[in-house]
Amino acid sequence: MKTYNINKGIGRTVEFKGLKAQYLFIFAGGFLGILVLVMVLYLAGVNSYICLSIGTGGASLIVWQSFLLNRKYGEHGLMKLNARKRHPKYIICRKAIRRYLKFIPKSPAV
Repeated sequence: MKTYNINKGIGRTVEFKGLKAQYLFIFAGGFLGILVLVMVLYLAGVNSYICLSIGTGGASLIVWQSFLLNRKYGEHGLMKLNARKRHPKYIICRKAIRRYLKFIPKSPAV
């Protein structure tokens, strides 16, 4: 009889070095953006030391901010924060109160 190994990672979130879910994508996208920026600056003729300092500064900022957000908000925290921003603080009702209190007679039973 054959035995098959079960993948224990089904249904779990993506994680790499402690970064979870959307923070990992922010991390990777930030590094890709910094790389493209440094390449464009270098091809434009900017001094290589300036390009190097912008690259290392931007990369360290991306690492610091992504780990800070991961620690502060957790796995689903950014989604909850965005949902809270989109949720109205109060509901406005512009109908007159008497329209809610109006008596509606029942139709006779047939």
